[in-house]
Amino acid sequence: MQRPQRPRAMMREPLPIVPLGSNGPLVGAQGLGCMGMSEMYGRSDRAESLETLELALDCGVTLFDTSDAYGSGENEELIGPFLRRNRRHALISTKFGLVRRPGDPFHRRIDNSPRNLRRSVEASLRRLGVDSIDLYFVHRLDPGTPVEDTVASMARLVAEGKVCHLGLSEVTGAQLRAAHNVHAIAAVQSEWSLFSRDVESDVVQAASDLGVALMPSAPLGRGFLAGAFTDAGTLPADDFRRHTERFTGDNAQRNAAILAPLRAIAAERGATPAQVALAWLHDRTRVHAVAVVPVPGTRHRARLLENVKSVRLHLSAPEVAQLDGIAAQVAGRREIGLAFESARRN
Repeated sequence: MQRPQRPRAMMREPLPIVPLGSNGPLVGAQGLGCMGMSEMYGRSDRAESLETLELALDCGVTLFDTSDAYGSGENEELIGPFLRRNRRHALISTKFGLVRRPGDPFHRRIDNSPRNLRRSVEASLRRLGVDSIDLYFVHRLDPGTPVEDTVASMARLVAEGKVCHLGLSEVTGAQLRAAHNVHAIAAVQSEWSLFSRDVESDVVQAASDLGVALMPSAPLGRGFLAGAFTDAGTLPADDFRRHTERFTGDNAQRNAAILAPLRAIAAERGATPAQVALAWLHDRTRVHAVAVVPVPGTRHRARLLENVKSVRLHLSAPEVAQLDGIAAQVAGRREIGLAFESARRN
């Protein structure tokens, strides 16, 4: 599936177009995470969010990432009109498998059952207002359900034309290989950044071997790498980062200190810390021989413009070496304070 690019109004050099692995579509080299437009980061400005979507497309971003869990479907409804207006140019990535508990934003129940899959995909198609979903992820795997069974159910959606490509989120290398044996997987979306490099233990190699792309989520450490805040305790009460170990108290102070090399490189290059952090991720394509398309989230046009410029920033070997030790020094768990439980098998 290849769609023509629309004329770009905002950048002399729009983002390059890259294949999302050997099995996926062509996309802009950087995507846009849309969760924060609806929840988790405090109150958002709807008009600004919609303008950010339009600007992203003008800059060459073609992959827009959401989930049915974001705002309990509200995020898909927000993106739907934009997507329909620009269906020839914009691709949508959404997910199923996390069921919200009413009134509790920090609780998710994992349900990969065929019944929930069918219910979820039909609801997402309705909210988005499209005939098919470009890239459909299982948001979390239920440890009580073999990944092969979940992917076999998802593959039926491809056969029916409701979904074009399949993805997995937060999986191991072994799970990726097992899933790929059932149906081609286009991409894996997991947290990957200068702060979180767990995927490099086995997932990245598996993806490289299989021709699967990596779509790093939280590539800016949920804003901490960008310097958006230094202690989540100062953020609004409804910002979920206040519940994350890495971003509060002594951990926040320690983690801010270990980012000195990032800030120094940014200053020397006339760039921002966010741009350097994203440039490091883009360089992982070369290091690991795997397609890497980060999906930094933002709801502000200024941040969007800042982020996309990182694609043109290329770090030297000495600069990369200065950044390599950061992840090993991070204090606090990366989990985001959400409670997950497996659904009863249906």
